[in-house]
Amino acid sequence: MKILIVDDERAIRYSLKEILEMEGYQVETAENGLEGLQKAEKEKYDAIFCDIKMPEMDGTEMLAKVIEEGIETPVVMVSGHADITTAVDCIKKGAFDFIEKPLDLNRILITLKNATDKASLVKETKILKKKIYGREMVGASEPVAHLKDMIQKVAPTQASVLITGPNGSGKELVAQSIYQLSQRSQMPFVEVNCAAIPSELIDSELFGHKKGSFTSAIRDHKGKFEQADGGTIFLDEIGDMSLAAQAKVLRVLQEKKLTPVGGDKEITVDVRVIAATNKNLQEEIAKGNFREDLYHRLSVIVLKVPALDDRKDDVPLLINYFSGSICSESGKPVREFAPEALALLQERSWPGNIRELRNVVERLLILGGSPISAQDVKDYAF
Repeated sequence: MKILIVDDERAIRYSLKEILEMEGYQVETAENGLEGLQKAEKEKYDAIFCDIKMPEMDGTEMLAKVIEEGIETPVVMVSGHADITTAVDCIKKGAFDFIEKPLDLNRILITLKNATDKASLVKETKILKKKIYGREMVGASEPVAHLKDMIQKVAPTQASVLITGPNGSGKELVAQSIYQLSQRSQMPFVEVNCAAIPSELIDSELFGHKKGSFTSAIRDHKGKFEQADGGTIFLDEIGDMSLAAQAKVLRVLQEKKLTPVGGDKEITVDVRVIAATNKNLQEEIAKGNFREDLYHRLSVIVLKVPALDDRKDDVPLLINYFSGSICSESGKPVREFAPEALALLQERSWPGNIRELRNVVERLLILGGSPISAQDVKDYAF
């Protein structure tokens, strides 16, 4: 772990450096707030110890700049001339902790452990959120700009939303974006892939079951609608749902009530429904495969996600985004794509849409050179 010590007293800088290095930390020093800020802007530190009274830029000024610039390193303020008011003021301004001089070794090590533990938890939480909900909707083309605008308008409402578009175009990402921007973002977001659940189990999965209601029902089970109570349920591939299940989903939407399999007591739920499909539901209605009344309940707002072939201007942006995220996940330096390689990838058709593009980018990063060349694209992308 890397620590930065900012103090204008040479003796304190080096004694603290020596102590922390003996404990196995990598330590750098700065003799004033300005130098400390410059280092914090360039390097990633696990914690910063910062004196308050220093020339050029004092500790409170440096702390304010660190917070203002969004540097997430925990800052521990140090002073031999401060009182309780100063300490409280520093904490209010965003300092992780406050230590008085003369420095106590045990206090330093405990504070440092707490600070680095907190930083690790914050980092892990951000990674998890990004993996689950935080993926970006990348693109600057007119169709994507229009879609983003619609999401901004729709998200704060309680309206049901139907998302249409081909496989791999990003319908799930649109649903997650609506949820994140909604008034229900602090409540559950429950995803259901209707095509992946066998027809004989869909009732149990959506509405739950009571113990003993069928052979393998060894305990009560909350269904997806009850799990999403107060939040949002995302019914992906709803065009593949059976007519019997459609009737029960319609009842939940109309009456906000459900009955678990094997139960005799109704449960009231408050759920916002977002559905998605790659099918033309109007055609499915004409064939008798989808209920028209459910369609009208779901399609208060219809959002169409464009195929990648209809937004080819976004291909270079998506390639750079995927390259960065894939390299970051694997802990490798970001690789560049030569302009000729980007042009070739932009020209080709993408029947598998964004999902196919990401797979091709990952393949090129594994097999191609640095930068990824046009020849790499010809050899491995087609």
